[in-house]
Amino acid sequence: MIPSNELVIFILAAFGLVITPGPNMIYLISRSISQGKKAGFISLLGVISGFLFHIILVSFGLTTILMSIPFTYFILKTVGVFYLLYLAFEAIKISGKNVFQAQNNLTIDNPPKLFSMGFFTNVLNPKIAFFYVSFFPQFIKTENGSVFSQSIQLGLTQMAVSFMVNLLIVLSAAKCAQWFNKNPVYLKIQRWFMATILASLALKMALDKK
Repeated sequence: MIPSNELVIFILAAFGLVITPGPNMIYLISRSISQGKKAGFISLLGVISGFLFHIILVSFGLTTILMSIPFTYFILKTVGVFYLLYLAFEAIKISGKNVFQAQNNLTIDNPPKLFSMGFFTNVLNPKIAFFYVSFFPQFIKTENGSVFSQSIQLGLTQMAVSFMVNLLIVLSAAKCAQWFNKNPVYLKIQRWFMATILASLALKMALDKK
């Protein structure tokens, strides 16, 4: 099992990932605004199922790679640092998109299609797989037990964080859209807050000599 102090740091990283605008967030907001909370929730279940798909594949892959090629850790660590810095930069770009101005004229779809669209929106999102592959190894240590089990633990933790945050987004999408449109200054605060979390985690990762 992963120590609780390390797990808290990982939860912060997962939080930084989920509040960074991307395909999942844009789709869930658009669907919730255009078709209602129920449609947004069904779409969210599809998105969460997509996470599970990534987790299983990455867990098997990391188990093989980290146990056979130890130097891979350094490579993945370096990639992870630059990726987090990239996300921080994307968060504060002047041209950064207001996701609460997302498309709100989507067609009305039935539950199976909503679920499948949420699933494939996540499965085909390279940001998720890249986060898992580059970030999981920073928290996996052989002395804490099975690499596969630790990877699954991290994945389920990330899924839980993503579900709770995205559920709040689905339930409040319409109100948030109105509020942010009336108070655009808070979008800048949101972006800088995200960037600070991501940059701090990148620094912590870069200085970690374990």
